[in-house]
Amino acid sequence: MDMQGSRQLAITQQQAWDALNNPEVLKTCIPGCDRLEATGENQYAIGMAVKIGPVAAKFTGKIALSDIKAPERYTISFEGQGGPAGFGKGRAEVLLAPNAEGHLLSYTVQASVGGKVAQLGQRLIDGAAKSMAEDFFKRFDAEMQRQYPQAYAEEAAMAAPAAAAPKALPVWVWGLLALVLAAGLYGLSR
Repeated sequence: MDMQGSRQLAITQQQAWDALNNPEVLKTCIPGCDRLEATGENQYAIGMAVKIGPVAAKFTGKIALSDIKAPERYTISFEGQGGPAGFGKGRAEVLLAPNAEGHLLSYTVQASVGGKVAQLGQRLIDGAAKSMAEDFFKRFDAEMQRQYPQAYAEEAAMAAPAAAAPKALPVWVWGLLALVLAAGLYGLSR
């Protein structure tokens, strides 16, 4: 499975980088995550409950970060086991880039799954992955608004005149762990 996407962020590049590297923030934002803890330098253990169609299971896995260029990018490698439900493994590339509106978080995920989850069909799996990514971004936005209310107040003030104009509003495009971890962790759920 391949998935890619991007999301405009109201916070600074450094704030986004710090949040994407904070296990407590990620644990709060990743759907079904009940454990995310450091096990070494740039290595983490994860536990999460996932339901895809009729298959529900508790998955455990590990995540490793590499190709780190703070605060711009990194690569996440992940693998996870869900017992009889199956397994997942893959990698995700995360990029934080400045743009006219602030910063854009982009990700690309390549993942493979096996076991019962793989038998569900690509459409169901892709739908679940997109849903998890969107849920992650909603939670991430809410957490960043809680931590950095001023950044979001400024963004809302700048967007207000655009909403009154007849122009189309900018589209927030969701996309993985990843953010990329959500997408990357979806691979763990397979």
